Amino acid sequence: MNILPGFVQRRLNDRPNLQKIIDNIGWLFIERGVRLGIGLFVGVWLARYLGPEQFGLFSYATAFVALYGALASLGLNGIVVRELVKKPEYSNDILGSAFVLRLLSGLAALGLAIASVIYLRAEDTLSRSLVAILGLSLVVKSSDIIRYWFESRVHSRYVVWVETGVFLSISAVKVIMIIQEAPLIVFVWLVLAEAVLVSIGLSVMYLKRTGTLTSWSPSLIRAKTLFKDAWPLAMSGIAIMIYMRIDQIMLGEMLGNEAVGIYSAAVKISELWYMVPVIIASSLFPSIVETRLKDKHLYGERLQSLMNFLVLLALVIAILITLGADRITLILYGDNYSGAANILAIHVWACVFVFLGTAGGKWYLAENLQRIQLYRTISGAIINICLNIILIPMYGGVGAAIATVTSYTFAAYIMDASSKSTRHLFWLKTRAIFPGPFIILFKR
Repeated sequence: MNILPGFVQRRLNDRPNLQKIIDNIGWLFIERGVRLGIGLFVGVWLARYLGPEQFGLFSYATAFVALYGALASLGLNGIVVRELVKKPEYSNDILGSAFVLRLLSGLAALGLAIASVIYLRAEDTLSRSLVAILGLSLVVKSSDIIRYWFESRVHSRYVVWVETGVFLSISAVKVIMIIQEAPLIVFVWLVLAEAVLVSIGLSVMYLKRTGTLTSWSPSLIRAKTLFKDAWPLAMSGIAIMIYMRIDQIMLGEMLGNEAVGIYSAAVKISELWYMVPVIIASSLFPSIVETRLKDKHLYGERLQSLMNFLVLLALVIAILITLGADRITLILYGDNYSGAANILAIHVWACVFVFLGTAGGKWYLAENLQRIQLYRTISGAIINICLNIILIPMYGGVGAAIATVTSYTFAAYIMDASSKSTRHLFWLKTRAIFPGPFIILFKR
């Protein structure tokens, strides 16, 4: 707020909630902006250093663990934030119960990840080691419960301070390791180290804000309630991760690590932008929940405005990157990754539906329609897998990109039209994609 022009600050003087939201979004964008710039620089340097083969193996292991990340998170993020906003007097019960659930699910996800990679790559010792190391981060991230507490109070700047500090430190170490020509496994250990340091930092920051962690009181009844509301989101998250990461795993199994490396180089640029709707939606979510309880009409208007803005932003990003895909990949990755340009020009269009899906996910949560969201995302995952089976042998990474965009289109948009309870959301999204007079054609 302090860096906004004076006339804007004066307009917002009597709107403290909006001030908090703007401040929260600003801090999150600062953190993500730092990650966007430095992360891209270090990530591209790492990709160049490792080459398509080893970078592909690194990406394969990362994607493999990410598939189980949704199971580890249990879909608790939005549920915990919602409950903390609605029932702040029970915050210690909610946080304690959610932490125990996250810890247990993290351990289960770690075991499943290791068992799965042993089955798929029984003779590949390095792949198994990479997955095991990265999988430990699923347990460490139980501390994300603290992040939810800060989100519920729209105080994300404290999380930003911790994550940005750790990120910058680990990035500096990565640069040193690249200069020292360290082996691949060192960079995997650094990923785990980042998760551990963030966990410690969040705990310290929470202690400074509240004075104690021992007041958390896990409750079996509360845990059951949280799990009952969250499990559809957990399954939905697993389905989302399947159609976000299964392409890299299937490319690795069908075409080898080099194909994964080239594809991942393109996806890295495309997915950089996925943090934008998450920041905006997570900052607005507490306010949206409160608005729904007071004024349904205003609630609908704010959702529509959010979707309109996110779609416009996604279209600008997609068009600019498509036009510059060849130049972008050549400058960033060099000739070894020349095949990434065509993949990037297609894959980046998933942004439109990822942005819509993020906003729509908050609507599902506010309306308590997690089960419908689960069916939608499972269908998207099935579509993605089937298309990958058909398109990867024919077109390689380009086929995987086509499969991803198609599955996102169905899961995040088209399938909302199939149910009466979600058709309203479908029209909100349609108005965002086809504004003005075009919406009349669709209504007819």
